[in-house]
Amino acid sequence: MLMIKATRDAILRPLQTVAGIVERRHTLPILANVLVRKQGDQVSFLATDIEIQVRTAASLGSGKDDAAITVNARKLIDILRSLPDTEVGISLASKKLTIAAGKSRFSLQTLGPEEFPTVAPSDAVGATLTMPQRQLKHLFAMVHFAMAQQDIRYYLNGLLLVVDGSAVRVVATDGHRLAYCAAETGTELGRQDVIIPRKTVTELQRLLDDSDEPVTIDIAPNQIRFRFGEVDLLSKLVEGKFPDYQRVIPQGYRKAIVLERSTWGDALKRASILTSDKFKGVRFTLTQDALKVQTTNAEQEEAVEELDVEYSGEPLDIGFNVTYLLDVLDNLKTESVKCEFGDANSSALISAPGDDGFKYVVMPMRI
Repeated sequence: MLMIKATRDAILRPLQTVAGIVERRHTLPILANVLVRKQGDQVSFLATDIEIQVRTAASLGSGKDDAAITVNARKLIDILRSLPDTEVGISLASKKLTIAAGKSRFSLQTLGPEEFPTVAPSDAVGATLTMPQRQLKHLFAMVHFAMAQQDIRYYLNGLLLVVDGSAVRVVATDGHRLAYCAAETGTELGRQDVIIPRKTVTELQRLLDDSDEPVTIDIAPNQIRFRFGEVDLLSKLVEGKFPDYQRVIPQGYRKAIVLERSTWGDALKRASILTSDKFKGVRFTLTQDALKVQTTNAEQEEAVEELDVEYSGEPLDIGFNVTYLLDVLDNLKTESVKCEFGDANSSALISAPGDDGFKYVVMPMRI
């Protein structure tokens, strides 16, 4: 039975949309598969890792029969990629999926769709909001780098999404630095605080377009759903209490400098060459109209960068992890960056001049 007849690229596009979450090694072998369901000329593709589920559809169907099957996602994609961009036919017979293009034939084993663990959307939606895809993509881009990786405090391995009135806030922290970004949606909603898993955030960054096309977000007690274009992504939420980010963001600092982002970033990259792999410390010495950036290592090597700044406050000597500073400078798009300090033992506050929506807090380190 012929299921799909279309060009190679037309089939690859929806497959690659869903296959990003497929785990190569999993305790359930069927989770390496993608569920392909044909209804008329519509063919849907669904992948899941139990925590996240992504579904999309395209007009690729051929023939009148409806069918559903699961097949190894990686093998199917690799086969399609290896073919020239020509017409491809995918047919199902005797529990084997055959991919045919020109004089090439491939036959893949399948598993029945009844064994595939799909997740149903929750009926208990607490809030629904819509925003342009580029706005949500921007919010994620401004904080994603501060999420923890495999931290024992599992609630840090994700991103806090706060919906409050017409404001949407996203916050990420790994305990050493914190990134915060806020935007207005124009829709008044009740307060919702949820933690989105790291993998879901990464997948959405890949799938969201940099466009004004809408994304609809449904927030339920233990689940969040994102619908945009032909994509429907469902994700479990991380349970746990996220740290009080408002207490972490400093207020009323008096020592402040404004630096050109690219100049500061280049100076830090050069200085970081002489930091050790384990000890990524960089020392800042702030004096009258000057900022000295200094690194040393176990081999007694040293890098010194001096930057001109407008500053007339008290001198300051403070150390930071250079990677945390480079992360924020690489993700900001503004020409200049504002950096505010307390004392040598206080966190630094980095922001973009003229933009109250973004804040980045980084703890000092002893050098």
